[in-house]
Formats: sequence, C-alpha cells, structure tokens
Amino acid sequence: MTYRVTLLPGDGIGPEVVDATLTVLEATGIHFEWERFDAIGASAIEAFGEPLPASILESIKKNKVALKGPVTTPVGTGFKSVNVQLRQKLDLFAAVRPCKTVPGIETPFKNVDLVIFRENTEGLYAGIENYDERLGIADSIKRITRAGSERILRFAFEYARKHGLGKVTLVHKANILKLSSGMFLDMGRKMSEEYPDLEFNDRIIDNMAMQLVMRPQDYRCIVSTNLFGDILSDLAAGLVGGLGMVAGANIGEEYAVFEAVHGSAPDIAGKNVANPTALIRSAEMMLRHLGEIDAANAIQQALYETLDEGRCRTPDLGGNASTSQFASCIAEKVASILG
Repeated sequence: MTYRVTLLPGDGIGPEVVDATLTVLEATGIHFEWERFDAIGASAIEAFGEPLPASILESIKKNKVALKGPVTTPVGTGFKSVNVQLRQKLDLFAAVRPCKTVPGIETPFKNVDLVIFRENTEGLYAGIENYDERLGIADSIKRITRAGSERILRFAFEYARKHGLGKVTLVHKANILKLSSGMFLDMGRKMSEEYPDLEFNDRIIDNMAMQLVMRPQDYRCIVSTNLFGDILSDLAAGLVGGLGMVAGANIGEEYAVFEAVHGSAPDIAGKNVANPTALIRSAEMMLRHLGEIDAANAIQQALYETLDEGRCRTPDLGGNASTSQFASCIAEKVASILG
C-alpha cells in the first residue's frame, strides 16, 4: 500500500530534519507518495502573498494526513502563526504530546510517562482581540465553548481508556475564571462518571506546574484548554530532555498533522547539526495513526537503541554526528529490526 501524505518542510532547520525523517521512514519499507510544499510562512508571502496558501489546505484535505517541519512565527508583529491557522482552518482540535523518559538522555526526572492533551482551536488562541488606542486598552478574549470542551475531554478519556493509562487529570483555573474554566471543570467531572475504570482528578494550573517538577510520575494523561495546555506541554517536554526530544500531533475528526513542536532555529539552519528526534518521533506517531504499528515500533526501538548506545548523537546531545548521520544510524537499525 502507498500512503499519499502532504509534506511541509517549513523553514530554518525544517528541511534538514524533514530529510532526516524521510531517511528513517524509507527504511521501514512503507511506500509514501509525498505531496511537498516548500513555500510556507514568510517564503509563501513572497511567492503567493499569504503565509498559508490555499493549495496547502486543499492538499491536506485531500490526503487527510500531513507531516510538518517547524515554521518561523514573527514575534509581536507580522503574520498570524501558520501553526495556529492550520489548526483552526482544519479544525485540528486535539494537540497530543507524549512526554516519556528516553533511554540514554539524562535529566533530573526519572520514569516520566505522560501525555498532554491540549484543546487546539479556541481559548485565547482564537485570536479575538481589540485595541482601544484612545484609552490604551488591549483586550484578548478567552472563548471557551461547551462543544469545544466536550470533544477534547472525550478525546482524552477515550485515549486513556484505549491505551490503558488509568488516570486523567484536568487542569483549570476555576478558582478565578469561574465561568470559562468553571464550565470546563464541571464538564470534565460529569464526563468522568462515564469512565469508572479511570481515576479522575483536577489541578489548578499553577499548582499543576509545581506538581510536574516535583512528582511528574504521578500523572499519565493531562487535559486542558489551549493556553494552559501549551504551557504545560513545553514544561513536560523539559522533563524528558526538551522540545527536541518530543513528538507532536494535531488531530481532528477528518485530518491529522504531525509536526516537530520545536522552533525553526535559524541560527543553525543549513549546518547539518540539528537534532531530528522530535520529527522522527512525530513520524512514528503518524505511522501509528495509519495503523502501521510494526514500523512505528521499529522506529521507536531503533531511536532508543541509538540514543542509549551514545555513539551516534548530534551536538546538542553531546555527540558529533551530523543530522544526516544520526538519521542514517537510526535507519540502519530500523531496517535490521524489520529484517
């Protein structure tokens, strides 16, 4: 079987980590037909006058699945985040980020194994903002809907049940934001009654941040609204080695985009030294989404063995291997495992 997948290399180190990931995927023997779009973000504005051309959206709608490298987002000015636009225009309501201790990667935290579920389309990221120049007042509206809350909560509970994770923790700020966070919490509590096989608890966001750096082993599934989920997912990545080590998926009812969650790192772009682990692990998630479990398991095993052995690592991991060399080491192991 051949899978047709939209490929978005992005910018900065994006094309390098994408090429490395394709090397690993090729070693699985699974056939992909890549529909590649090199112009996205700033480069797409130069070529097409907009950061997210309609042709990219049409491709993902047709193929249902996309693999995406990092895209630079201007800070404070410029165009709206391409990442946010993709999530909203394709209704990719569930951001899923597994954060698990990786063999061979030393951090102060041991035996971390949790998944963050972040509502991806509303909250403060809905982009509802107003500025009154006369008064010097800027308003950003946090819009939470019952429909949006219901589906991300359901997604988290179902995922926890399917994967035997045993526990769901809802994160909120209902002590202060009594209507928006209060509604989210109330819906989570009521929904938990439908899942008697799962333990359910809730945490206030600031307490949750503290808990994650004190007892991360106590948590398996964490579900929250957009901004809180964004912050916690980066915090949780830091527990297991940083954004360069974790996968990311944006999943909706019809489409799924798998992406590196780290930035575009323009300072090292083109030097062939970037760590492609995050996107390789995102490609592993993509394979699981497609039902290619043996190939996904082989990539995971090969990556873990490579990192644990320590002989082939990129500079950020304490080695001297290039991006492409690191990918080749993993690819060789994948081919051997699948035999």
